[in-house]
Amino acid sequence: MRCPFCGHDDSQVKDSRPTDDGAAIRRRRQCEACAARFTTFERIQLRDIWVLKSEGRRQPFDRDKLARSVDIACRKRPIDSSRIEKLVSGIQRQLETGGESEVTAQAIGELVMEGLKSLDSVAYIRFASVYKDFNEAKDFEDFAGTVKEVGGE
Repeated sequence: MRCPFCGHDDSQVKDSRPTDDGAAIRRRRQCEACAARFTTFERIQLRDIWVLKSEGRRQPFDRDKLARSVDIACRKRPIDSSRIEKLVSGIQRQLETGGESEVTAQAIGELVMEGLKSLDSVAYIRFASVYKDFNEAKDFEDFAGTVKEVGGE
């Protein structure tokens, strides 16, 4: 594994353990050249998934991009990071086991919306504001009026 600090090609695994949800292996590594330590994750990938964007482009599914968008929606909310990781892993698993090698960005957005709806209403509204392209305060107000409180908030 290439060192993210110095670019050296070899690193030594110091510790391996499964993640909380068991969907990945977390490895602590140390670079043999600069001795820097870093963490990598090893996940099962059942199939390559391609995302069809609304303008017609096709790009490979990027789990990290999905995780970032969910993290942004959940920022500064009282949500345990393991629940966010479980949501992202669940969405990825649904896509990989769905039988299709191509999925629309809209379908992924709907899966995220459904997951956030049951996780946190504020994160759900935040994600919806970007996903549904809210343009004015009235859009927030209308959408928020349709949301029932979740998670005992």
